[in-house]
Amino acid sequence: MRCAACQEKECRNGKDCSGVAEDIEYSGEDLDCMQVAAAIEGQHYMQKTRLEELILFAKQMGYQKLGIAFCIGLANEAATITRILKKDFEVYSVCCKVCGIPKEKYSLEKIQPEKLEVTCNPKGQAFLLAKKQTELNIIVGLCMGHDIIFTRNSEAPVTTLIVKDRVLAHNPAGAIYSGYYLRKKFNMED
Repeated sequence: MRCAACQEKECRNGKDCSGVAEDIEYSGEDLDCMQVAAAIEGQHYMQKTRLEELILFAKQMGYQKLGIAFCIGLANEAATITRILKKDFEVYSVCCKVCGIPKEKYSLEKIQPEKLEVTCNPKGQAFLLAKKQTELNIIVGLCMGHDIIFTRNSEAPVTTLIVKDRVLAHNPAGAIYSGYYLRKKFNMED
């Protein structure tokens, strides 16, 4: 599949270019999720922020316990998000540095080798949220790779609210919208 290079995108008109449409079936929680997502899109298209959509989605799915796995560098944002979500849900949050595990334990590279550095612990975050029986977990700025480990180990479904990008103020799409960045960093014309 090379859909990104396709100029026609005839799939939007009902064409099955892949030949697998008959092999894909939505049922159970996947179907519920699809129905709620379509309802939110249909009723609020271009009107709600991602955070507002998250709240609507969680309510319509019947979730009551939400988990937030956040990066310590976005602790203020996680606190604000928690205050907002606590109006409607039971919210649990877990910082990436939970358990205080030194990087030496796993021979991890350090930013400042002469100092104590504690590793992020995405598996621990997933474990602790599972103990609270969260029904939906939200990523707030976990590092590249740590987000993958968290998602892989989460017992609850996972969505991302904030993607970490230290250079672009947590807006990774900025790199593809900036002609300057495309030319200078990726050697591409915009």
